[in-house]
Amino acid sequence: MNAPVKFQTGTLPEWRLDDLYAGRSDPRIEADLAAAKAINDELVALKGAFVAARGEPAELGALIDRGIALYEAATNRLWGVGAYAGLAASTARDDPAWAKFEGDLRVRAAAIGAESLFFTLELNALEDTELEAALKAHPAAGRWRPWLRRVRLGRPHELSADLERLLVDRAPAVANWTRLYDETLARMDVRVGREHLTLPEALNRLSDPDGAARKAAGQGLARALEAAAPVLALSLNTIAQEKAVEDRWRKYPDPAAGRHLANEVDAEAVAALEAAVVEAYPRLSHRYYALKARAMGRRSLDYWDRNAPLGTTAPRLYSWDEAKREVLAAFDALAPKFANGARGFFDQPWIDARPRPGKQSGAYSHPVTADRHPFVFLNYMGERRDVLTLAHELGHAVHQTLAAPLGTLLADTPLTLAETASIFGEGLVFERLLAQARPEERRDLLAGRIEDGLNSVVRQIAFHRFETRFHAARAKGELSVGEIGGLWLEVMGESLGPAIRLNPGYEVYWAYVSHFVHSPFYVYAYAFGDLLVRALMEKRRQDPQGFPPLYEALLAAGGTKTYVEALAPFGLDPREKAFWAAGVAQLERLVDEFEALVA
Repeated sequence: MNAPVKFQTGTLPEWRLDDLYAGRSDPRIEADLAAAKAINDELVALKGAFVAARGEPAELGALIDRGIALYEAATNRLWGVGAYAGLAASTARDDPAWAKFEGDLRVRAAAIGAESLFFTLELNALEDTELEAALKAHPAAGRWRPWLRRVRLGRPHELSADLERLLVDRAPAVANWTRLYDETLARMDVRVGREHLTLPEALNRLSDPDGAARKAAGQGLARALEAAAPVLALSLNTIAQEKAVEDRWRKYPDPAAGRHLANEVDAEAVAALEAAVVEAYPRLSHRYYALKARAMGRRSLDYWDRNAPLGTTAPRLYSWDEAKREVLAAFDALAPKFANGARGFFDQPWIDARPRPGKQSGAYSHPVTADRHPFVFLNYMGERRDVLTLAHELGHAVHQTLAAPLGTLLADTPLTLAETASIFGEGLVFERLLAQARPEERRDLLAGRIEDGLNSVVRQIAFHRFETRFHAARAKGELSVGEIGGLWLEVMGESLGPAIRLNPGYEVYWAYVSHFVHSPFYVYAYAFGDLLVRALMEKRRQDPQGFPPLYEALLAAGGTKTYVEALAPFGLDPREKAFWAAGVAQLERLVDEFEALVA
């Protein structure tokens, strides 16, 4: 479906990264790396002082305050340079010069940061009573409590200083497997008839109203993924093995434990979430896809029809200006502050939306550091889902902006809450689109909303279960492309149900899910965030005037509160299975409404 891309080409924004650096040879890059090293050297000069001062609470508190301030200042410069390299390279994955630049910077930044590894190790050597006495004796250090809480969660899993340094020194080389994966996907040439499509264009074609076009795209994508699968499987196998070695040394009980720790979420809460969703498979995805097949005059659907529009006419396309208008109006309806926060990204060259060869697939909002502004990345092709993706990433950007006054370390938000503003933004825009829809459009919009929910909840939990089974199998040895595909078919078949046919070729579709490589066990955060947002939107409906200040406070708190603390003002407790079941029930009610329309 190239027409929307060509139609949009002249109007879609591309970011300018001048606010960071003017190019690879910008002297400010070397200046910031030198500044980071100088600041880090100040911190290194304090090595041993934290343990030596453990008997002097006031002195120790002052040292902690100074040490963390230095650590954050060095982090800002290192992350700023790293963000520039990653942002620039993500739009030029076919350019060896940017790949080299990003890889070399990663090595140099890691070498600088490795010198201050001692810092968190010394802080974690302190007993809880010693640390608390120091923070009370020097109250200015108390502001760092949330960051210290997160650092100390890793105490039981820390290694010796030498081993921690070894892992840091090796990290850039290990990251090259991720780079290989990204570059392989970015160079992918999907042949569909006489056309040559990029990965994002091929995925977009799977929602074409023409069934023949969907089939051709699905099969073309399968062939392209099959050709690349040996490299992608080797990347996935290697990263999983590297992770398993580190997890074993850190004595994590299972492969997801490190992610749970980073998210400050109880494994029991994730298990309750997974159980609630899996129990609902028959009532959600299995039932919906059977209803969709009936609505399309079919007994079952091929995998390339899963996200097909119900009608045969071309879906409405939204120009960039229309998408901007819808997103800003929806955010403004919540509170003008949210719309004003998003508007700045349109007014400035901070969004890169134009699909083009060499640009990687997907979408994100990169926070850079708290003393800079975020940048938003997506591949906009004009469809309703692209409008919602824009709202999703701008939700992230507004969240990151609201939390920025806390500073980089405290603004950093665990994944379980980081998806809240993004999914909430999608929900706001969808409500607006539905309210504007003509009666004959409501069925299709409702179907789209259900599918978005299934993709965020059911599909992501299925991804989580695939990762769990893959890592368990990988512990016994390297998995072949066929073995990985077998796990994929098993898990996706369970989640999609009998109304979706997993035709030959679908067994390699695991290969383009970048989270498996970039952030193992990240995916449950989407389901966590989606169901959490459904609960928050219900609170908004109950109290539309009182909700915005509470919601703004939640976002502005960044990572200073755990997910339990952050949601307490709303009367919500995600540790209870009933919480997740309520969110699932809300999605089920949408399927009920759809069933009434197609019966």
